[in-house]
Amino acid sequence: MAKTITIEEALKLIKDNDKIAVGDGTVEPQGFLSNLHTILDRPRGLSIWMCLTLRSYPFLEHREYGNNIKINSLFFSKPMRDAYNLLDTVSYCPTHLRKTAITICAQGDPDVFVGTCTPPNKDGKISLGLSDIYDREVMEKAKLVIMEMNPNMPFTYGDAVIDEKDVDYFVPVDFPMVQDKPAPVNEKDKIIGGYIAQYINDGDNLQIGIGSIPNSVVAFMEGKKDLGVHTELLSDGVAELAMKGIVNGSRKTLHKGKIVTSIVMGTDKVYNFVNNNPDVLVMNCSYCNSYDALSKNDNQVSINTTLEVDLLGQCCSESLGSKQFSGTGGQADTAIGAQMAKGGKCFIALYSTANVKTGNGDERKEISRIVPTLKPGATVSLQRNDVQYLVTEYGVVNLRGLSISDRAKAIISIAHPSYREELTEAAKKLGYIKG
Repeated sequence: MAKTITIEEALKLIKDNDKIAVGDGTVEPQGFLSNLHTILDRPRGLSIWMCLTLRSYPFLEHREYGNNIKINSLFFSKPMRDAYNLLDTVSYCPTHLRKTAITICAQGDPDVFVGTCTPPNKDGKISLGLSDIYDREVMEKAKLVIMEMNPNMPFTYGDAVIDEKDVDYFVPVDFPMVQDKPAPVNEKDKIIGGYIAQYINDGDNLQIGIGSIPNSVVAFMEGKKDLGVHTELLSDGVAELAMKGIVNGSRKTLHKGKIVTSIVMGTDKVYNFVNNNPDVLVMNCSYCNSYDALSKNDNQVSINTTLEVDLLGQCCSESLGSKQFSGTGGQADTAIGAQMAKGGKCFIALYSTANVKTGNGDERKEISRIVPTLKPGATVSLQRNDVQYLVTEYGVVNLRGLSISDRAKAIISIAHPSYREELTEAAKKLGYIKG
């Protein structure tokens, strides 16, 4: 077995100018990151790669530490957005989720990888547990591998299972799993979820993200039969469907009877479900979200959300104008991959309006999320060629095969009624609609 050391000893292994990569989301090395600031009392030329940071840490909260390390994030969450607003050293690195390992290593392999794992089993195998978005592939490239060994981490199968010999140092820790409670569902969510559910048939294979709209879709799956799951993220709702037998994978054409995912995120409900469950495979995202894998799943259905869409169907799902809000994630991966499958479908959902701050204290105003053109600097997360079904609380439109004129009219038809006239006038001025 690899040598067992303390957090303090692990931090002493970090050398000046090291490139550090850490586990993502639900497998963040909490002990290492909570104490990283203790070696950031001066500039050392260090850089760190992170993704979907679910907790905040001292080096992200204080300029005297955070400004002494270059922080590259592959997906902004609230802690990273806050750090971005505070520090001079935080930057987003664009990537599709399936390419995160390639992206981390593109400018040079990491000197150190720090992640989280289970204790070894009787066969000397450890599990990366709740996520393998890029962990295993980056571990294989790193010069030094340090793993926090957490007895609370669920043991999962698939690519997540590795040999303890692949680790240089273990650091025993005892942290609870992060609890990401399902977002509450409102009336708009229920309407949108109901629209999407009408298109889902018995035996379909689902990719469902996290959030109130995806949660509402799950709620409408009661009564469906033999659903399969091949999804980048596995949450409480899908676990409930599996426990009820609604999800059983019996009709899957790839990994029959198995749930395939790259990250598990939710509460103890889903964590207990996946623990020592051979019917759940936690796979490298380079495989899970690959077009090859997704296209081999007949009737693959991709359900994602966006922040803003223009009259061409271009989706901005990760920025507010030029300001990074989240990340590309796997939206393009799964949306395109699903449509490559026999009988596959892709849904992009959003509320028709949003209430945004005016800049005058707590004052807010309503705006349309369907706009003539995206805001200056906005990121096109999913281009118009790859959007199939677009959904708001006012309906569903299929953009596949529609001309610019027809798709502009279709998109306007599901905008909030208060904005349809001005959107139509804008479409005419832009030359999208003639006459």
